Amino acid sequence: MAEAPHRILITGASGFVGRHLTTALGATYPSTALLTPSIDVRDQGMVAAAVQEAVPDVCIHLAAVSTVRGAERDEDQAWQVNLHGTLHMARAILRHAPDCLLLFISSADAYGYSFRAGTPVTEHVALAPMSTYAATKAAADLALGSMAEQGLRCVRLRPFNHTGPGQSEQFVVAAFARQIARIAAGLQPPLLEVGNVDTRRDFLDVRDVCSAYVACIEQATALAPGTILNLASGNARKIGDILSRLQNLAGVSVETRIDPSRVRKSDVASACGDATLARATLGWAPTIPWQQTLQDVLDDWRGRVGAASRES
Repeated sequence: MAEAPHRILITGASGFVGRHLTTALGATYPSTALLTPSIDVRDQGMVAAAVQEAVPDVCIHLAAVSTVRGAERDEDQAWQVNLHGTLHMARAILRHAPDCLLLFISSADAYGYSFRAGTPVTEHVALAPMSTYAATKAAADLALGSMAEQGLRCVRLRPFNHTGPGQSEQFVVAAFARQIARIAAGLQPPLLEVGNVDTRRDFLDVRDVCSAYVACIEQATALAPGTILNLASGNARKIGDILSRLQNLAGVSVETRIDPSRVRKSDVASACGDATLARATLGWAPTIPWQQTLQDVLDDWRGRVGAASRES
């Protein structure tokens, strides 16, 4: 196990995953300085200055345009943030903190068309993105692989869908939970707007994902530069089944209506991952029961809906 780092630089720390990650890092490394400066990763000079000032032992690069829809709304920004922002960070580390371990949070969306084979994908499957978001993540992922040959200590993590308390309604499980919480509170009629509920996706709890990021730091000496690791449960869950379970947890019955804006133009029927390598390399596996994840997401949205109702 690697020595505890003195300084960890986190980009995107104020986001959904970042908030859970800082909690996990604080619990694991109570004496480590967690550095979360506000950085516009599109600004190469700002990134270089932040790295030069921090000289981190570890950098966890979460900052991103993190949704398919967000990337479609502004493709130029998605490329500037997801690709060029990542390159700015990697180049700054090579120049100012060459011993730093960079954890790049890529995305399983980058596998895209490769999911159509119908089997759980491994790290050896080709990247074949089907959206601007996935393409930007794939491009950054590949670029860092080449920079590992230049001496960059990087690990490329490809997490599958993850959810948990605190997530935005831009993501499917949180979107369901928010609407169900509002219906249960009598704030909207029992009609729920959905996208394609027949697709299947591999879901994780965000807290399990963060435990994998922490494990990468703990196992840093065992990870070769450029290492790629899938983070997945290996279980593709039907979106409609997730909706049904949330309804059961909330004790409500709802009708559904297709919202065309929630349906992706290009999609795959099922996306599932093989995380055998992460299990073997990190000793990592998901531990939080799916039922608990859904309950926590629902409880979180009940609290948020209740608070908003009291303020109005």
